Amino acid sequence: MSLVCLTDFQAHAREQLSKSTRDFIEGGADDSITRDDNIAAFKRIRLRPRYLRDVSEVDTRTTIQGEEISAPICIAPTGFHCLVWPDGEMSTARAAQAAGICYITSTFASCSLEDIVIAAPEGLRWFQLYVHPDLQLNKQLIQRVESLGFKALGNAIPYFQMTPISTSLCWNDLSWFQSITRLPIILKGILTKEDAELAVKHNVQGIIVSNHGGRQLDEVLASIDALTEVVAAVKGKIEVYLDGGVRTGNDVLKALALGAKCIFLGRPILWGLACKGEHGVKEVLNILTNEFHTSMALTGCRSVAEINRNLVQFSRL
Repeated sequence: MSLVCLTDFQAHAREQLSKSTRDFIEGGADDSITRDDNIAAFKRIRLRPRYLRDVSEVDTRTTIQGEEISAPICIAPTGFHCLVWPDGEMSTARAAQAAGICYITSTFASCSLEDIVIAAPEGLRWFQLYVHPDLQLNKQLIQRVESLGFKALGNAIPYFQMTPISTSLCWNDLSWFQSITRLPIILKGILTKEDAELAVKHNVQGIIVSNHGGRQLDEVLASIDALTEVVAAVKGKIEVYLDGGVRTGNDVLKALALGAKCIFLGRPILWGLACKGEHGVKEVLNILTNEFHTSMALTGCRSVAEINRNLVQFSRL
């Protein structure tokens, strides 16, 4: 079966997976309004291509936190990859390493961190930390992550209680994390200018604009709709990334035009993994990167640096 776009992988993955696993991956909070709007919101944005530009050479490379990646398309933290493929996160890490992009490993990975590192020792790895109520356990995990060569710590800001995730975490606690690690701290789950301004005030190194795939609090802004507000609030002082709803190369281009440094993929990575393991993840990344390359060329962008706000406008539809 020929799989030529991300929605092909979604359809094929649905056939491969049990109903319980499929429901776990595809599920959204309450009425799934935000989950669905994450995708629909991209379609409300139109491109403004520029013509008669030399695009014989198009370069998709960029950097995040000073590290070069082959394209601004990276892997978001999702848990329990062994539900969809026997090697789980080890296959995901190998695919990310081969693609030359960043993979954020979840606290809820179904493979050990050590095995993930052994599987892809040269890969660019960040770690998503769900904060435990016991600070010493957090410290031990952070030290373990540092010793294994992870390059950044992504503090997730949960909207719901899932034991043993701390529900008392607040802005002032960030100073404690900064005191025990040299890793840059990235906050995942920021959707407003108020929180973006607080992130800058508390000296974090980055923000992932995210509503967690619409899986936690329903009826919040789609990630792409929240992006402009957050980017404006940080005033270029820290890097801003996005996850949620990216399905095509045009979507990647739109996110970058609105100020994202790169995007992170969640569900599509699991679809690729379910279909073909490591090779499926590679194919998903290759398809999206090739689409993004084409989108850049057709809008007159020779490099990621040339992508800017003038390339897009919001439709009234």
